[in-house]
Amino acid sequence: MTADVTGQHGDDDDNQGAPDVDTPETIEDYYARIAAATDAEGRLPVAVEEMPGWDIYPYEVDSLRLKPLRPLVDEEPPRRGENPAECWCAEPMPDDDGMLVWRNERWRLQIARETGLPIALLLSPLEHHDIPSLPTELAAEMGELIVAVGDAIEHLPSVGRFQLAKYGDGGAHGHLFFMGRPARILQFRGSPLIDWEENLPRVPVDVLQRNARVVAERLVVHVGGRAGLLGR
Repeated sequence: MTADVTGQHGDDDDNQGAPDVDTPETIEDYYARIAAATDAEGRLPVAVEEMPGWDIYPYEVDSLRLKPLRPLVDEEPPRRGENPAECWCAEPMPDDDGMLVWRNERWRLQIARETGLPIALLLSPLEHHDIPSLPTELAAEMGELIVAVGDAIEHLPSVGRFQLAKYGDGGAHGHLFFMGRPARILQFRGSPLIDWEENLPRVPVDVLQRNARVVAERLVVHVGGRAGLLGR
């Protein structure tokens, strides 16, 4: 059908349901596109030309398949700490728990327990904020801390590069994950590091603390604050 020169259509029903060019896509439309690409069992094909085809991918492709796609849920589930009074920040965390790496008046950096990496750290604001709702001053300071923590992690002899992640699906209190990718193990490069990490033997706490001391010392020098005891 061709529109007339005035831009009017003969039948308004022809455009019924057509999305406005300025309207963001709905989750239903996004999900429908994915569902349309699944097979009879609701499974998406493995995109072998993408991550599974990389030399750093940790799984053998022949035996790999994705789980069936589940239907949309009615709404996002509540996270831990949605009510600030029930969040961990409602009560001050001890500085002598052996896990505190560094802190100042606004931020806390601590060891992430049970990791197979040379170091894994969590950075969180002391006040109850999620990352998207950080006040401007905290957001600016977070940027500086990302640079400083990443630099400190990469000074560990067992680390080749640091990786940074933000998830936030489990907790409403904002937190960033810093991970030290082991040096000279090229299979661990890139995003598959997390998949590898889950299968690596756990690093003893005293080793994590020794590694974290390097990070703490460099942070105190470069951004101030104070180091945690880290088992000392």
